[in-house]
Amino acid sequence: MDLVNGKFFSGNKEEMKPSFLITPQAEKVSRVNIVASVTEKFLSEDENYGTLILDDGSEAIRAKAFREKVKLLKEIQAGDVVLVIGKLKEYFGEVYINIEILKKVDVNYENYRKLEILKNLIERNEIIKEIRKFAENASEEEVKRYAKEKFDIDEDCLKFILEKKKIDYKPEILKIIESLDEGSGVEIGKIIETVKLPEAVIEKVISELLDEGLIYEPKPNVLKKV
Repeated sequence: MDLVNGKFFSGNKEEMKPSFLITPQAEKVSRVNIVASVTEKFLSEDENYGTLILDDGSEAIRAKAFREKVKLLKEIQAGDVVLVIGKLKEYFGEVYINIEILKKVDVNYENYRKLEILKNLIERNEIIKEIRKFAENASEEEVKRYAKEKFDIDEDCLKFILEKKKIDYKPEILKIIESLDEGSGVEIGKIIETVKLPEAVIEKVISELLDEGLIYEPKPNVLKKV
C-alpha cells in the first residue's frame, strides 16, 4: 500500500492549496479509492467517531469516520473486504483515510483490483526509470518539460522522482570486517573481493569509518574494528 510509504504535504486554506501525498511511484494523490480487508474496527460509545484498520496484503492503513459517516461502519466487521473512498489526511505523522464512501465487496472484485494496481505499478516504475535516464544528460528545464509533456508529471512529483536517497553502507562494511577478522585484521583487498559494491564506494566508506574512529589500521592496508 503505497499510501503508507509516501510523503504527505499539508495544504494551506488561505492560499487555497489542498493537501496531497506523493507515492513512491511519484503519483500525486489527495483522494483514494482502495479495496482491502478489515482487520480491526472501533466505534466510540457516542457513535460520533469510528475507525477501521485496512490491510491490502502489503501494508495497513487506518480509515476514520466522523459524525454522520460513522453509520457506514455499523454493518462492517473484521474479515470483510471493503471498498473505501476518501480524502487522505495526516494526524501526528500518521496518514489516514477520511471515509466518504464505504461498502462491502466480494473477493473476486478484490483480486481484480490487485491485478489492476499491479499493472499500474509496473507502468509507473517504467516511467520513473525513463525520466531518470533522460535526466542523466539533460538540463533541469529540459527534464521538467519532458516529464510534463510526455507523462503529465508536475514539478512536485518530478522532484520526488529525482531525489536520490543516500544509502549508508557503513554497518555492512563493519560487519564484514568483523566476520573476516581472525585476530590480526583484514586486508583491504579481501574486503573489496567480498563486498559486492564498486571499489570507489568501498574506499569512500572505509575512509569515513577511519575518520569516525570505528576502525583503525594496525598496519598498512589492513583494517580492524575498534
